[in-house]
Amino acid sequence: MPQTAERLALSEGLAKLNENMATLAELSKVAIRKAVETLEAGKRTEAEAVFTLDQEIFGLKNEITRSCVDLIALHAPVARDLRAITASLEITIDLDRIGRYSRDIAEIANELPPEALKAVQRIGRLARMGELTIRMIDLALDAFEHRDADPVRNMIQEDDAVDTLHDELFHEIVTRMADRSLTPQVGAQLILLNRYFERTADHAVNIGDHVAYMVTGQRLTRVKRPKSGLPLGLPH
Repeated sequence: MPQTAERLALSEGLAKLNENMATLAELSKVAIRKAVETLEAGKRTEAEAVFTLDQEIFGLKNEITRSCVDLIALHAPVARDLRAITASLEITIDLDRIGRYSRDIAEIANELPPEALKAVQRIGRLARMGELTIRMIDLALDAFEHRDADPVRNMIQEDDAVDTLHDELFHEIVTRMADRSLTPQVGAQLILLNRYFERTADHAVNIGDHVAYMVTGQRLTRVKRPKSGLPLGLPH
């Protein structure tokens, strides 16, 4: 294939990849927002929408993975093009996990009885966790869309704030379970929700890291504080 035709084919493939990535990013943002609405506002009808979005995210992630492999195999891209493709491959994994955590959050909100859901909604730190997590996802995905590493340079510090809130909320939940102002069932669900938000924020950091590498060729500097002795065995 002549060089100009080869370059044209690669450019078309990259354009299609960018289009699919934009769609996947939007689906993921909608999924986490609807999951938080299901939890905070008791909008149980949104739960089914989140389940559908999770399936769409998974299907599109697989399609993007195949197209990235094809682009590398057929066109042997280099430099910025190769970084864009490999970053997209990595970001799809994080977006798929965000979709999965959105589903997990919506499932818990959908299964809790009304009184238990009201108890969850009274935990102010949990609502703050949702807000911070959505903010980080928006920041990372906007940086990806605009190919701009500057907005994600402080992602590690953003995540530290989420980690601190996660630890505080965990100890609050345990205290309230001990004094029986929360039932063990609701407390256990809250611990899971707390963990899901914290892990979702970690995936936002990963996306920011991939964006930084794609744009600059360098990763974010990760100097994360140690976790504060929370129980092992929670979801990753």
